[in-house]
Amino acid sequence: MNKKLGISLLLGTAVSLTTLYFAFRNVPVQELFAYLASINYVWIIPTVAAILVAFGLRAARWRFILASHYRVGFWQAFHPLMIGFMINCVLPGRVGEVARPLVLSRKEAVPLSTGLATVAVERIFDLIILLMLFLAVSAFVRIDPGYSFTFGKYQLDYEVLISVFNGMLKLSALMGASLLLVSLGPTRELGNRLVLAAPRLLFFASVSFRNRVREKICRPMIHVIENIAAGMALIKEPKRITICFIYSLAVWFFTALSYYIFSIGCPDIRLTFSEITAVMVIICFVIALPSVPGYWGLWEAGGIFAMLLFGVPENQAAGFTLANHAVQILPVVLVGLVSAWVSGVNIRQVAEQPRRV
Repeated sequence: MNKKLGISLLLGTAVSLTTLYFAFRNVPVQELFAYLASINYVWIIPTVAAILVAFGLRAARWRFILASHYRVGFWQAFHPLMIGFMINCVLPGRVGEVARPLVLSRKEAVPLSTGLATVAVERIFDLIILLMLFLAVSAFVRIDPGYSFTFGKYQLDYEVLISVFNGMLKLSALMGASLLLVSLGPTRELGNRLVLAAPRLLFFASVSFRNRVREKICRPMIHVIENIAAGMALIKEPKRITICFIYSLAVWFFTALSYYIFSIGCPDIRLTFSEITAVMVIICFVIALPSVPGYWGLWEAGGIFAMLLFGVPENQAAGFTLANHAVQILPVVLVGLVSAWVSGVNIRQVAEQPRRV
């Protein structure tokens, strides 16, 4: 294993374990382990099935977005996607977001910039769904503005959730506007002309130097812009946007379903599907904050905070959230490793490359 990657992995693991320790240090360990032992883990089987369906839908959605310019098979999209999510689970910095299109570019000759644009499109759809779900949760669940919950070093309250909501809203608007400008012909042509005209600002340099800047820097930049536009082609077709939106709804439905199925086997967790969906949404909002690899600590804080709102005792909420987190993460890591093996992908190289992109 590459020395830098090994250090990064060990550091990420150490930080995750330290975060878990500080998060759970005030939770009675005996009661926590007793609860974990009481869970009916048979329910893991249908839970993992729902998780894999959700990721299968993510792969189908990504393939559908790519289909505007590049035709790739389901498995050709699924394996890079799982490798990317697996890297996100074990390494800091969310480098898996870049690793996924990087694997695709190596295996299917899809330009990296196009792959990155399609990942950005996916994220916009996910953000929109989560924002809609949060609005539904806000109408469905009353969170006392004065209520505050501390778990380890994390302190959560309604203001934190609203702050994350506003941040997500601004991010989705910024990403959408930026990518829309690149995808539209007139604005893209204007941008290309401005890029080609940029060397004129170097009036103090020789003509040959300005020409080299134009050929070596400006034209490659235009090529990247065109590749990004290819990845954004979907947003110019309302019918394809609708289909992608349906895919996104299905992704989040099966993700929530996996939470609900696992809760059936957990003692004293008697939440409805709507309530479990609310728990999932709050967890997703909380882990949007800066966190360690795999979101350890923040995930548990968000889950316990959400479940307390529905009257679940803290010890049971802690046990369920910790166990569910592991069940959500481990299949992704294992399937990601299998995808890397099947695809013949060197995880070390793929994990290191995004740091240089």
